[in-house]
Amino acid sequence: MLETLDTIRIDKWLWTARFFKTRPLASEAVAGGKVHVDKQRIKPSKEIKIGAKLAIHKDGFEWLITIKGIVKQRVSAKEAALLYEENNESIEKREKQIEVKRDERKFLGFQKPEHKPNKKNRDLIHQFKRAE
Repeated sequence: MLETLDTIRIDKWLWTARFFKTRPLASEAVAGGKVHVDKQRIKPSKEIKIGAKLAIHKDGFEWLITIKGIVKQRVSAKEAALLYEENNESIEKREKQIEVKRDERKFLGFQKPEHKPNKKNRDLIHQFKRAE
């Protein structure tokens, strides 16, 4: 069983809850104003407690969550999902954004290539990019 804590730095919690792959990325996001605690901009060293409400902006999406648990070490994705509870409105809003992006891709005609470009095609791509 993992050791639970009363408080933890916000950058470390974001890393343990798997919102960011590394602590420096989490710290950079907090310092850049992408994470708010109780509607307040904070610093990476801010200590947070269970029950704090976070707003996390990442990759064009927003998570509105409430902290339900704090652990000392990084945990598996299943266990990390138990460390917070997401607001229903946040879930619906993010799902709509995903659907809109998916529809835009279909409308604009983006398709995955069937295979990687060969040497001749790569050369044509490089020539095209240099022409701009």
